[in-house]
Amino acid sequence: MAAAAVACRRGLLLQQLQQQLWQAHRWVGPARSISQLVKTNGRRAFLVDTLALVRKLESQGVPTKQAEAITSAITEVLNDSLESISESFVSKAEMQKAEMLQESNISKFKSQVQSSQENHFSLLQRETEKLRGDIDKMRSELKYEIDKVTAGQRLDLNLERGRIRDELAKQNEETTELTTKLDKEIHSLKAQLEAAKYDVIKYCIGTIVSISAVGLAVLRIVM
Repeated sequence: MAAAAVACRRGLLLQQLQQQLWQAHRWVGPARSISQLVKTNGRRAFLVDTLALVRKLESQGVPTKQAEAITSAITEVLNDSLESISESFVSKAEMQKAEMLQESNISKFKSQVQSSQENHFSLLQRETEKLRGDIDKMRSELKYEIDKVTAGQRLDLNLERGRIRDELAKQNEETTELTTKLDKEIHSLKAQLEAAKYDVIKYCIGTIVSISAVGLAVLRIVM
């Protein structure tokens, strides 16, 4: 942007200088016999009407030598300025070449960006597929571990149930045996009680009979 502004200002300056030269040419008229072809650095030539400029300065009251010196200095400065301005401009071919180069660079940049996007997208797809595979693998492993733990817990629970069942069966057997033993002991005690009761009754009857016999004997003796 800055270079374009400088080139624009230089173009305006060149246009103003050309207008001044054209006005000087009109002031002097067609009767001119001296023109100067000045070359700057041997590369480009600019046509300057020095005679018209000298005549204009002389008409303003400037001596001829001073007018020629001023004209020479102005011509040198003008040609230097024109050379500097001409170096700042770019030809149409160079502009087209620069545009083509710029378009080529833009196309290359677009292709690079597109290629980078495609590579990034493919890489992202591969990473996504890899993550999906890892997730599926982790899910399968987790399911296997859960099934394994569940099966182990079920086995332990079944074993515990079997052990508890065996313990209950054993306790039931022991309880049954103890009950049977208690029943036997009770029946034995009942039999012993019945036998003891029978013996007591027999002893009581014998005692009563003995006392009765003794009483009868005493009564006989007394009577």
